[in-house]
Amino acid sequence: MYRDRRLTRGNRGGQTQEAHVNDHAPAVPLAPQAGFVQLDPEILEQRAKVRSFMEEHVYPNEPVLDGEDEEAEALVEELRERVKAEGMWAPFIGPEAGGTGRGFLPYAYLNEIIGRSFWAPLIFGCQAPDTGNAEVLHLFGTPEQKDQWLKPLVAGEIRSFFSMTEPEVSGSDPTQLRTTAVRDGDDWVINGHKWFSTGADGAAFAIVMAVTDPDAETHHRASQILVPADTQGVEVVRATQVMGHTGRGWSTHCEVRYTDVRVPVANTVGEAGDGFRIAQKRLGPGRIHHCMRWLGQMQRAFELMCRYALQREAFGGPLADKQTIQNWIADSAVEIQACRLLTQNTAHRIDAGDEARVEISLIKFYGARVLHDVIDRAIQTHGALGLTDETPLSAMYRHARGARMYDGPDEVHRMVVSRRILKEFRAGGTWDFE
Repeated sequence: MYRDRRLTRGNRGGQTQEAHVNDHAPAVPLAPQAGFVQLDPEILEQRAKVRSFMEEHVYPNEPVLDGEDEEAEALVEELRERVKAEGMWAPFIGPEAGGTGRGFLPYAYLNEIIGRSFWAPLIFGCQAPDTGNAEVLHLFGTPEQKDQWLKPLVAGEIRSFFSMTEPEVSGSDPTQLRTTAVRDGDDWVINGHKWFSTGADGAAFAIVMAVTDPDAETHHRASQILVPADTQGVEVVRATQVMGHTGRGWSTHCEVRYTDVRVPVANTVGEAGDGFRIAQKRLGPGRIHHCMRWLGQMQRAFELMCRYALQREAFGGPLADKQTIQNWIADSAVEIQACRLLTQNTAHRIDAGDEARVEISLIKFYGARVLHDVIDRAIQTHGALGLTDETPLSAMYRHARGARMYDGPDEVHRMVVSRRILKEFRAGGTWDFE
């Protein structure tokens, strides 16, 4: 039977103590006209439902979920069933694929609430890397691939992982990939070494990026191939510890080896040689999904900072009266709002049919920086408390530092933006900030 857990923290004596900061007090609702569209009643209602679910069932249970053990897994499954029953499941993808999504912009408005908790995307069925893999299968999968893998994936019956990054070559330049898939009759034979395959522990299948034609033009050498995780020769070597965190199941980042792994050529996603093109289709939406979640993390850290600044006193008065704290609050407020508008604009353009590659790169590197800075300020405001696990801030900080790396390091995204802008000027034009 499901029950709500108190927001408590264990100590060595086996007792519990209340967390010092109530960081899940109801947020002030945003104005219905916020952003680029007037939010229709259905989106407003869905936002209210998501917010209510988070306040009642997610925030109070984070200490249990953070345990990453059998109790946490059972709780996740119970909460997922509640989400499904309330019609909020898989908002990243449309009903035709088994979700409840209505487009990128409506999802952005929901995801900034869901993103406030590390565990909420898993509970709402919109967690990476499954979202990206589901979108790839939805766009490029055959009917057979969709029946076998997409349907159970979106339904939350199985998990997946995306296997592209390799330890021997730079992850920022996927043209250097060494993993190969050699055709042998009606099969691919895959050999290679991957790592940072998020969620590989316990996953049902992978989408593996492998070189299938080394003599082809650079961006047509690789293909994406579906590989069941129980295929002979697939070895999940270990979950790589990241800044002190190993994880379990979905939260792992794994090293994986492929040794003479044989799968049917029919498992190719799209056409052979389309791996890079499909990767761009996958990573673009994946990056903006991250940015949507980061908005929730920023706002939660901001609220923690403001509340603590008002209640904590030092040198004759509350921290909120100190100019440095006031500057941090003002800077954070404007940066968060800028990120919201950038993200909403990008989502709006994608919904209109634009790939929005420049906009995605802009929000990816700018959003990652703001995420890091806001959380850092919140930690500094809390003093030593901010370094402990008595608030969510220390865990948030770890993930924020990783945000500047995954889905392409910030430096690459800056390069993409500058090259695109300079290309317009070299052609005698200008850059239109539309």
